Amino acid sequence: MKLDYLSLSNFRNYTEESVDFSPGINVFIGENAEGKTSLLEAIYMLSLARSHRTSNEKEMIRWQTDAAYVSGRLTNKTSEISLSIRLTKNGKIAKVNHLEQKRLSDFVGHLNVVLFAPEDLDLVKGSPQLRRKFIDRELGQMNPVYLYESVNYQRMMKQRNAYLKQLIQREATDKVYLEILTEQLATSAVQIIQHRQKFTQQLEKWAQPIHHRVSHGKEELTLHYRSPVDLSDAPDDETLYQRLMDKIANAKESELQRGITLVGPHRDDLTFKVNGRNVQKYGSQGQQRTTVLSMKLAEIECMKAITGDYPILLLDDVLSELDNERQTHLLKSIEKKIQTFLTTTSLDGIQKNYIDEPRIYQISDGQIER
Repeated sequence: MKLDYLSLSNFRNYTEESVDFSPGINVFIGENAEGKTSLLEAIYMLSLARSHRTSNEKEMIRWQTDAAYVSGRLTNKTSEISLSIRLTKNGKIAKVNHLEQKRLSDFVGHLNVVLFAPEDLDLVKGSPQLRRKFIDRELGQMNPVYLYESVNYQRMMKQRNAYLKQLIQREATDKVYLEILTEQLATSAVQIIQHRQKFTQQLEKWAQPIHHRVSHGKEELTLHYRSPVDLSDAPDDETLYQRLMDKIANAKESELQRGITLVGPHRDDLTFKVNGRNVQKYGSQGQQRTTVLSMKLAEIECMKAITGDYPILLLDDVLSELDNERQTHLLKSIEKKIQTFLTTTSLDGIQKNYIDEPRIYQISDGQIER
């Protein structure tokens, strides 16, 4: 999978820019706030139809303009695909091969990306929300069924939370309707949990040998999907549904006091263990960083195994956060097989032995010069 070119119009600090890319490693050099990360953000938009930096999409429209436009051409094993997104203050229009997509879920999945940025180093020690977003982002690209269920679950949970608040405020009294909402939510939750559990197992399969190599054979990494519902016996859908309903029933009084849904995949988590010890709680910074690196490299291989094609890799100023050894493992892993977009303020200190004939661009004040 390769992104051949990218065109930007009134996107962030870019007025009008078009740039062709190498199928190998593309390096963008520039000072901070010149537009390097915005370029990766635009590529990310063509993948997931949203930003990885902000939930306020108006921020991506250049100041004193009405709309922003991002387009590009993707080449995969079988075809060339044109992708575009137009952002306005009233919403966005996404097109595949110049045809407008009625649902954004139909747009997502054509261009697969793996993003590795400094904030991803908090994946292990950060909040559970970060890890849930990590799973949702990767699974959503590869599995349209999961993407649909995830959107559906969020919609139903919002509806259920609103009704819980109405019951608390005595604006509603029909608890039978609450049970209907609960059953619908649990049905969707079962699908999400099953997909996440399977993805965690697939990710572990790829991450374990990578982590073993990076740690020179001293460490074994294991992943565990954590849910208040027992998953140890790999329950089928019906069993999992009943276990979820039992847990929700036990939390009913608390939910009616607080007005929020307390049980479900929106509160689940992912645990990392190294040699049987929780690396989130007891691991050194080096172990935590090795775990994140292993996870990111595993994402790439997992995506290749599921989709049949390597994703595009976005490295947003992350090499400066890795020591020479971890840089070497990262760059050796992507060498000559993955199209990569790398931003940096300088090539100094980067292990250049593993960057084979990079195409280098200078970015300054929203202008790109090869």
